Amino acid sequence: MMRKQNVVIAIFCSLTLMGGFAEIHAQQKNPAFAAPVADPSLPNVLLIGDSISIGYTLAVREKLRGIANVYRPATNCGPSTKGVESVDEWLSGHAWDVIHFNFGLHDLKFMGPAGQNLADPAAPTSQVQVPIDQYAENLKQIAVKLKQTGATVIWRETTPVPEGAKGRVVGDAKKYNSAAAKTIAEVGDVQVDPLYDFALKHADQQLAANVHYTQAGSDALAEQVVRAIKAALQGRSRS
Repeated sequence: MMRKQNVVIAIFCSLTLMGGFAEIHAQQKNPAFAAPVADPSLPNVLLIGDSISIGYTLAVREKLRGIANVYRPATNCGPSTKGVESVDEWLSGHAWDVIHFNFGLHDLKFMGPAGQNLADPAAPTSQVQVPIDQYAENLKQIAVKLKQTGATVIWRETTPVPEGAKGRVVGDAKKYNSAAAKTIAEVGDVQVDPLYDFALKHADQQLAANVHYTQAGSDALAEQVVRAIKAALQGRSRS
């Protein structure tokens, strides 16, 4: 009997390790998660955000080649609750000149009563992952931490939710952006990247019934992100 238990435990441990290795491999496989080949003479920029930011990371890095070293956490930064938990880890290891950050699309998505992802917003048992008041409070905590690094901090507006997108409601991104704007103003000395309106102009490059973008759409978003970062870097050079 003991031998059988040992075999079961060994199999479980093996599968657990394999799962961990698979997760690590998946992260390493995404080139956006790889650290840049850094030039120590250039300023360091940190991008924080979910899969929308993952989509534009490489384009931002390429557009800022020779201007800045562009990093991001090797993960989908998810909702603002994850940001509160992980921000110290994400900030470690480098001195930052500019930090460009966003949370929102994960906060406003609906979850089922047992944590089911992207639940039907119309179901009475569904609720947003992070209520808007808690979202605003989380952003305040994160923004204060980011400012303490001495970097120029840029809040990036959340991109729109299109018609038919599963687990989300059209118009909620604008509501969460409004709450974020008030919070960012209260924190003070945080710049705003108006990506919401910019993204609306490129709605034809957003996937159908999906918050994500085509490669061309991500490249377009990168142009606006780069403009915001360049302006922040120029502001630091003049001060």
